[in-house]
Amino acid sequence: MHGYESPVARHPFHFSRHFLPIFPFPGGKKVINSGVKWRVVEFFYLYLHSQKQRVSTTNLIGEYECRLDDKSRIILPAALKKQIPQEAQDKFVLNRGFEGCLVLYPQNVWDETIRKMNRLNLFVRDHRQFVRAFNNGATPLTLDSQNRLLLPKSLLDYASIEREIILFAYADRIEVWNKKTYMELVSKEPEDFAQLAEKVMGNPSISTGDDLP
Repeated sequence: MHGYESPVARHPFHFSRHFLPIFPFPGGKKVINSGVKWRVVEFFYLYLHSQKQRVSTTNLIGEYECRLDDKSRIILPAALKKQIPQEAQDKFVLNRGFEGCLVLYPQNVWDETIRKMNRLNLFVRDHRQFVRAFNNGATPLTLDSQNRLLLPKSLLDYASIEREIILFAYADRIEVWNKKTYMELVSKEPEDFAQLAEKVMGNPSISTGDDLP
């Protein structure tokens, strides 16, 4: 072990201080004193840390026009499909969004969102109402062999979608819009976009990532 400096030891979050006490080893010996055991623990720590980063760095982008076919299916544009994380395994969840749109989540993003939501206290009425509203209509979808998604009629009715659709991808999700509704929305740009940008993005927590979901 001479000359070996563990990546975990260099990590700003001191692994040995926070995690080693939870591993019971015979005689009370610390795992850091055993080269083999230390490497095993280190492997799993770095693996879990990398999985967390992979979920949090999903960043979709683009605006795409689509049309529903006669069976309420859309073809996911190739340029958008390339951006979907492999962890999603061609699986999505579609649910109601804000301002009259639908939201399509890659499965891995949905799982992470639900994991965060499970921290809410369901004995608090506002929390229960939010969880119900968020999950209302949520539907699992899977791409078929021709990269098509079958959209449920109840959600299409909610978003007033008939034929022409706009897929608006940003952050870790894809909004699904009635084309006419979307064009009306984007035409109503804030009068002072610079002021809005300062109000929203000027928060110090935006740049540091502190307290963000």
